[in-house]
Amino acid sequence: MQVYLDNSATTKPLLEVVEVMNDYYQNHYGNPSSLHRMGITAEKGVKSARRIICQWLNIQENELYFTSGGTESNNIALFGAVNALKKKGNKIITTCIEHPAVLNVCKKLEQNGMDVHYVSVNDKGLIDIEAFNDVLDENTILVSVMAVNNELGTIQPIDKIGKQKKFFNNLYFHVDAVQAFGKVPICPKDINVDFLSVSAHKLHGPKGIGGLYIRNGITIQPLMLGGSQERNMRSGTENVPGIVGFGKAVESIFSTNDHVNKINECKKHLLKGLKQEISDIKINSYEDDRCAPHVLNVSFLGVKAEILLHMLEQDGIYVSTGSACSSKKKSQSHVLKAAGLKAEEIEGAVRFSFSFENDTQEVDYVLEKLKKHVKSIRKMVRR
Repeated sequence: MQVYLDNSATTKPLLEVVEVMNDYYQNHYGNPSSLHRMGITAEKGVKSARRIICQWLNIQENELYFTSGGTESNNIALFGAVNALKKKGNKIITTCIEHPAVLNVCKKLEQNGMDVHYVSVNDKGLIDIEAFNDVLDENTILVSVMAVNNELGTIQPIDKIGKQKKFFNNLYFHVDAVQAFGKVPICPKDINVDFLSVSAHKLHGPKGIGGLYIRNGITIQPLMLGGSQERNMRSGTENVPGIVGFGKAVESIFSTNDHVNKINECKKHLLKGLKQEISDIKINSYEDDRCAPHVLNVSFLGVKAEILLHMLEQDGIYVSTGSACSSKKKSQSHVLKAAGLKAEEIEGAVRFSFSFENDTQEVDYVLEKLKKHVKSIRKMVRR
């Protein structure tokens, strides 16, 4: 049996996504900028995908820009916002548990003279809203807070942050919604968001394609110069198969009303089984609706998570020890450290992340193997 529980890292593309992409690779491979029939067909595919995604984000079609993924979207938003408002102030507020695609941009901006404040979080990764309000002032030009944390699954109170924005004239609000889109309801206009980043491969679409919402009325400079694609914001020939695949993934996921319920069922089943079957564990994620439905982070005390990961892999079970973007680095998870976990708890932390394709039978198999391997590792360690 193969059980894939690393869906926060990436998801398996849906069959209909692969099929529509192959159709565009094989039959509709024209350049959308070309004036002939094949170019027009490709352009129609791009327009259709844009319309579908915008419908589910409840935004205007001219507010969505296709990018290569969440990292590029975050970079365009943060660098663009600062360059547009740097004469109005020099303070940026973010959190200490953001994705590296935000944190590393902030570090670069800090090197360039910006005053960056990294707001702390509690033991479950929830932002300290009072600490945020304490540093928010007239000198703040940019706030960047992720909607859902990729390691703990914590849903941040971006609606409360958005309410604060209306009191400031020269402030842009960016939300990294890569882990939220398709799992947690999010509408940028309802919460005063100016920039919002999304990525296709987190919701059963292809890798290498994402999107950036930029609220109408905002003008920022592009990172790359070239042709006039994406209304001069993102030059380069469009990744038409990727864009069409993104649109198809969004259409399929959002038309399936019970996919979130399926994910939640698996997560709750695993959580219950862990508590009943395995001792000396620590649940690092919230166990209620403050956590996204697809993520569960658990520490197995007295166990090295990396060893457990590879033992599970031998049984066809795929999990993660943290963010896929930083899992090959030897340093400890910055998210778990910021949440105040002890060294032993970080060392034994495993992230399980689900999709609607998982079921409770798979979870039972995972529980069986987890119980066996955790017992085995602890026995070796305690000799």
